[in-house]
Amino acid sequence: MVVDVTTYYLQMLSPAELRPSSAAVEGLEIRQAKIPLPELNRFFYTAVGGDWYWVDRLGWTYEQWRQWVERPELETWVAYFQDTPAGYCELERQGEAINVAYFGLLPRFVGLGIGGVLLTRCLERAWELGVRRVTVNTCTLDGPYALANYEARGFKLYRQETAPKELPDQPPGPWPGSR
Repeated sequence: MVVDVTTYYLQMLSPAELRPSSAAVEGLEIRQAKIPLPELNRFFYTAVGGDWYWVDRLGWTYEQWRQWVERPELETWVAYFQDTPAGYCELERQGEAINVAYFGLLPRFVGLGIGGVLLTRCLERAWELGVRRVTVNTCTLDGPYALANYEARGFKLYRQETAPKELPDQPPGPWPGSR
């Protein structure tokens, strides 16, 4: 099927623009995955994005995933809720900017305040790296709270585009046959 997809391009130009989440989520830890692990990033990509038509990387080979995660420009951060992986964030350095390449929660953990806390910590980390700009893109195929979370943390919209996109009839789910 073909659908019109609106992409929102957001940015933050100063650490002073960051509005931290005030949520107190007991049992939440956020840690960097210091060993690049293609399996980890692919797991999160499919498990988080399976319901939202995250399909661009589904055809990637192990070697493509390995090349993506082993670059020094990429950091992967993982949220653990009660010692269970709950979500992730990929921070990618692009010159003097950091892009939030991918961000999201496993479906079971949506609505607990984890997303705001995870995004806050990742944005703090981005600014710690001494960049001039932090960016993120989201679209109408993403989770229903994505844009609101980015704006709540202080991101400002600087561009918006709508274009047709060919999609499968249903989102792929976290693994083949899960629907």
